[in-house]
Amino acid sequence: MAALTEKQALQLWTEYAENIRKSTALLTGETEVQQRRRISILEADPELWFKYYFPQYCYAEPADFQKKATKRVLNNLEWYEVRAWSRELAKSTRTMMEVLHLCLTGKKKYVLLISNNYDNAERLLMPYKGNLEANQRIIHDYGHQELPGSWTSGEFITRKGVGFRALGAGQSPRGTRKEEARPDILLFDDIDTDEECRNADIIEKKWKWIEDAAIGTRSISNPMTIIFCGNIIAEDCCITRAIPFADKVDIVNIRDAEGKSTWPQKNTEENINRVLSKISYESSQKEYFNNPLKIGNVFKEMTYGKCPSLKSLQYVIVYGDPAPSNKDRPTSKAKLQNSCKAVVIIGYSDLKFYVYKAFVDVTTNSNFIDWLYAAHNYIANKTQPYFFVENNGLQNPFYEQVLLPLVYAKGNDNGFVLGITPDGRDKPDKYFRIEGTLEPLNRMGLLILNEEEKENPHMKRLEAQFKSVSANSKTMDGPDAVEGGVHIAKNKISVDATGGIETFARQPNNKRY
Repeated sequence: MAALTEKQALQLWTEYAENIRKSTALLTGETEVQQRRRISILEADPELWFKYYFPQYCYAEPADFQKKATKRVLNNLEWYEVRAWSRELAKSTRTMMEVLHLCLTGKKKYVLLISNNYDNAERLLMPYKGNLEANQRIIHDYGHQELPGSWTSGEFITRKGVGFRALGAGQSPRGTRKEEARPDILLFDDIDTDEECRNADIIEKKWKWIEDAAIGTRSISNPMTIIFCGNIIAEDCCITRAIPFADKVDIVNIRDAEGKSTWPQKNTEENINRVLSKISYESSQKEYFNNPLKIGNVFKEMTYGKCPSLKSLQYVIVYGDPAPSNKDRPTSKAKLQNSCKAVVIIGYSDLKFYVYKAFVDVTTNSNFIDWLYAAHNYIANKTQPYFFVENNGLQNPFYEQVLLPLVYAKGNDNGFVLGITPDGRDKPDKYFRIEGTLEPLNRMGLLILNEEEKENPHMKRLEAQFKSVSANSKTMDGPDAVEGGVHIAKNKISVDATGGIETFARQPNNKRY
């Protein structure tokens, strides 16, 4: 897009300011005493304050995570927070309202807004300037803010002496101060870019600048608010580097661990489904789930093909992976990943392993059991399947206390109870299992995904997870389930080949004596 001329930019700004004026029409007939009382009530309740002064942004009721975030920032003047909120969760807008609350109530004096480059920082600073300049409710209650001679798009000072400055990463902030006041709010918004995150040296250089130059502008004796706003778009980025230093790491995806909208007052399930259906799984994970999938070098491409009739198969294994084991879980502070569950139907015939159907998604335990029953219905009476669910030592007693009661409850609904065998194998490292077991099969064309399911979102997620498999990958739940099914099938093949008898360890039963 061509750069705007000075006349075009002025016209856009005029229209933007006029929209703010129209949306903040004043209440009339109020005495000075009533005004002071109203302001006092509003300042004591940030959510009411936001709704009154910024009605153009507060068209949907806030979510609980947003209200909690605001309380943290407004109640702690010395604070360091990372907000890895998904797109469409208003991280920049809510942060702006919090910052203006702090500045207009006299708690903060100098805001430094930093982005990946100066132009972007200036663009992000525009709503601050626009509201201080044109918001009629702010002007009426807190006075005219615009200070002639100190009012530009990238740096301005209010009449009460509060400073705002835009800064691009790498620019020198040294000497940034307003009289005796150093910056006491540092906002890092959209600090990472996809291109820069592909180069570790660039990220290292930028992070050193953040620590040495940007954060170095602070005063030791004056409380500082530091907020990082941005998605986790790469395993190594400025957002992830800030996480170990933060007082609070707030990672919120478009959907929660139960698969529900985290802001249902604004983002309905239907709207989320529509948006996610129009982009790739990789893009949705990065932009809406803080889960960047880095393309690995183990499974560069997957093979799709026609699957033989279920009746012709030597074995059919249905394998379910209910959640990551404890050793795979993130720390309670970071919570970088929601648990993803998987159920796959694996068929074996003539040295080839076929993935007939896959269910892969972040979902509830109830839906996970529904998938197992759906797998049974898919197979119907065409052959005799074997049902297994991962249940290693690190997951006990989850299988018995959570999953089995759901299996029995769903059995009442379906008219039968699934016969499931818990897979208690003491599994080695997930990556090495997947790489060692499945990569040779895939390379030789012996691992085949059902071409009839190629457009199914679950199969797309499985393929994407295969392509992202690496030693550092956190999202391998689908491939992990496939590995579990293939391992079971191989054991059965070996037993048949040697004429042996397959045995299983009996699971303890508290009702037996």
